[in-house]
Amino acid sequence: MQNPESCITFGIIAGEASGDILGAGLIRSLRKRYPNARFAGIGGEEMMAEGFQSLVPMERLSVMGLVEVLGRIGELVRIRRRLLDFFLTTPPAVVIGIDSPDFTLAVERRCREAGMPTVHYVSPSVWAWRKKRIFKIAKSVDLMLTLFPFETDIYHQHNIPVAFVGHPLADRIPMRPDTAQARADLGLELDKPVLAILPGSRGGEVERLGTLFLEAARWLQQRVPDLQLVIPCANREREKQIRGITEALELSLPVTIVKGRSREVMAASDAVLLASGTATLEAMLLKKPMVVGYRLSDFSYRILSRMVQIPHIALPNLLARQELVPELLQEAATPEALGAAVLSQLEDTSKREQLIESFTELHLTLRQNADEQAATAIAALLAGAHNDKARLLET
Repeated sequence: MQNPESCITFGIIAGEASGDILGAGLIRSLRKRYPNARFAGIGGEEMMAEGFQSLVPMERLSVMGLVEVLGRIGELVRIRRRLLDFFLTTPPAVVIGIDSPDFTLAVERRCREAGMPTVHYVSPSVWAWRKKRIFKIAKSVDLMLTLFPFETDIYHQHNIPVAFVGHPLADRIPMRPDTAQARADLGLELDKPVLAILPGSRGGEVERLGTLFLEAARWLQQRVPDLQLVIPCANREREKQIRGITEALELSLPVTIVKGRSREVMAASDAVLLASGTATLEAMLLKKPMVVGYRLSDFSYRILSRMVQIPHIALPNLLARQELVPELLQEAATPEALGAAVLSQLEDTSKREQLIESFTELHLTLRQNADEQAATAIAALLAGAHNDKARLLET
């Protein structure tokens, strides 16, 4: 006799490429427990390759920036209405929002009010800023799944069920990257030091940081003449932008510009100079010493510095709850200061070994088999909801 639970429907909403990857892994793990389950909502190519039914192309949700959102608000409202009509007409066993909290939490709240269990996968940064969102989250979700262990604290404080599941990148990136192979694949010389430069993936970031980072590299090359520089570019537009910056600076130092392959570039490096963001997590998992630099407009920085209440911005430092890697922000981020910090990472062997040891410990902390952990937590939520419903029927 077929298990009726294996025929259930999972409603999933992913709005970005990173959420699509998380969703695909989650679907694979849930299907082990519910072989005939159906998965529907909004997702991308990775999820659809696992048999997911997407009501609209995921790209229609991938909107960044205030102006862009305002220009698309009508379409986003129509997509949310269509999604809610689908879930309310044929309620899934659980609704799972993956990241994209401005869109997904509103859907989760309506579904929860209609009696459907809800899960949010990837915690919004309520531990850093806009902390009052925790009250919206409390009304929207039955279970929060976090990628980092420090994120659970605020949910415990507000009695919101939470599970730390680990980070999928920690599962996929090997404990010991093959630096020599990465250099060979990129056509780099094996016996000369390599600095990876990642000034961000957005045009505004590259405009603010590209020149700064390359000036720091020029400062470095005067002290490390055989230094090899490699810059991965997220797309053709960023590649064109980076080439324009290098030409404008009239750099004499050799620069290898690579389209994509940012993880491979970092794996090939001895150190990384990069903007704050997910790339700092990848560099940490690859066990690469790094220097984090960032600049905003003075106006934006004044506003954010009042809103953000955390001692560090780089994920390795947040995870370790101490400054493992240098963070140079705003006026502190000068070519000389960035270059000196990178030079220390390249030359201080003792510090390098300690850093690699710390990064290895953090890697092990995050390597929890996230897909399976997330599926297990969702299955437990469903079992609890099923038992609650059974008790109601008995009474």
